[in-house]
Amino acid sequence: MVKKKKEYIKKLKNKYRLVLLNDSTFEEKRSIRLSRLNTFSFGGLFIILLIAIGAVLIIFTPLREYIPGYPDGNMRRNILLNAIKTDSLQNEIRIRDQYFQNLQLITQGKEPNNYLDSEDSIISDTSIELKDVNFSKSKYDSILRKQIEETEVYNLSGNYVENKSENISRLNFFVPLNGYVTNKFNISDQHFGTDIVSKPNASVLATLSGTVIMSTWTFDAGYVIEIQHAHGLISVYKHNSQLLKKTGTVVKAGEPIAIIGNTGEYTTGPHLHFEIWHKGKPIDAENYIVF
Repeated sequence: MVKKKKEYIKKLKNKYRLVLLNDSTFEEKRSIRLSRLNTFSFGGLFIILLIAIGAVLIIFTPLREYIPGYPDGNMRRNILLNAIKTDSLQNEIRIRDQYFQNLQLITQGKEPNNYLDSEDSIISDTSIELKDVNFSKSKYDSILRKQIEETEVYNLSGNYVENKSENISRLNFFVPLNGYVTNKFNISDQHFGTDIVSKPNASVLATLSGTVIMSTWTFDAGYVIEIQHAHGLISVYKHNSQLLKKTGTVVKAGEPIAIIGNTGEYTTGPHLHFEIWHKGKPIDAENYIVF
């Protein structure tokens, strides 16, 4: 066995000459010295290189879409859209269950649950005790606070110093939605806002810079978002199909906050119900905005 093994190794190392001859003149054009071991080595490296090039082409080029069973761009897009729709349906089911649960509590004479502050409800389910939270300040907090204050000094959109003598008519209200007014402000009819009709899927914009104080769904008005502004102003946007901002988000004037829709019990078609409240009292938006 040892002898056969040595003979086999010797055969692998034996040198051979590959000669290319001219068939007419028998002139030697080129010659290469080879061995079986070199041939196997170079052949293996060549195969590995071909496999690597093929893998790179499949991974980083659109050629992978031609492989049977691999999803193409349209299929992946449909999968993503279906996942988004499934998540939206789950959210709608959760909202519906919350509504029915509150309706059952009301019929039983009990106090309904408040689902507006979802983050607070999540925090309340944790094992952290509020009494154990330490609110002591450190030098690092003071340094960070100073840096933020210096940065926000020149931020005209986010910081307002309320001037009680200032008239709100001097403010530049941004048009929340360009369209046609179908129902005007009327206190006698308990209609405290302005109904605006526009093209489908139009973006609803913030009329002034401020902070979102409510972003939720209600049975009467559907998807509602409210923004707290300076000078005691609050703007309300009802019947949206989708909300783009969460509670606590700081928005700028003209920034998209929702998509026009037809949600809620008290709606007669796709439109935006827009309200402005000043120090707890509703005001006519058409006195300050040209739609």
